[in-house]
Amino acid sequence: MYTKKQSIIQMTYKTLLTEYTDGILTVTLNRPKALNALNAQLFTDLRQLFLEDATMLDGLRGVILTGAGGKAFVAGADITEFDGLDAQAAMDLAQRGQDIFFLIERFRVPVIAAVSGYALGGGCELAMACHIRVASERAKFGQPEVNLGLIPGYGGTQRLIQYIGKGRALELLVTADMIDAHKALEWGLVTHVVTHGEEVNAAREILQKIATKAPIAVAKVIETVNAYFDKKQDGFAQEVMKFASMVNTEDFKEGATAFVEKRKAVFTGK
Repeated sequence: MYTKKQSIIQMTYKTLLTEYTDGILTVTLNRPKALNALNAQLFTDLRQLFLEDATMLDGLRGVILTGAGGKAFVAGADITEFDGLDAQAAMDLAQRGQDIFFLIERFRVPVIAAVSGYALGGGCELAMACHIRVASERAKFGQPEVNLGLIPGYGGTQRLIQYIGKGRALELLVTADMIDAHKALEWGLVTHVVTHGEEVNAAREILQKIATKAPIAVAKVIETVNAYFDKKQDGFAQEVMKFASMVNTEDFKEGATAFVEKRKAVFTGK
């Protein structure tokens, strides 16, 4: 693989392409012939990336997830792998998918989904596990599992409510309707709609802006926002504790000093 704290890396996966430049890791889901459908190998690669490999990158400030081929971010789960599933195997499959998506949702730096084409089923769920979603004008979102006699298994019934509310989420879930990028923007599922082909550049611009902020503070924001939706945590109490934990950091001292001196802060992540 590569050594810890290496700044330039060569990652090798069966279903992912990676590029690391200027602190931004761009990850392309690379199963274009299958419209980047989520199969066991793609889940294995995502787990390896977010649990181990990306955590070792020196200077990492953000991750972009996008899909190869232009037709789909991810068109759904690979249904060919569902053949012969029994209840226990189905439970294990759904739990593994949820666990890997939690790795993304809880990752220490912002992860942006740059969506072009279809983000359906597991693809919509993957996009929702990212911290921010940027869509091309050709993007389509939906949870069509009821068409297969199923429900979402990778967090779709829970995260969709968080982004668009209970009523709209229920309607999409039970009708299997798709919504386009502009409707997704109106409803709050995505934060930006851009010209087709510009979604990765738009995501990079957002991460470049975030990269000028204090890294520890950005990480604590992610943790605290996630705590709001964690029934085992008191989000307000987490905010108090994490706020207090920041006052002894060098970044806080630099930020406060730069504010007084009316200059741009130079953060070191310490």
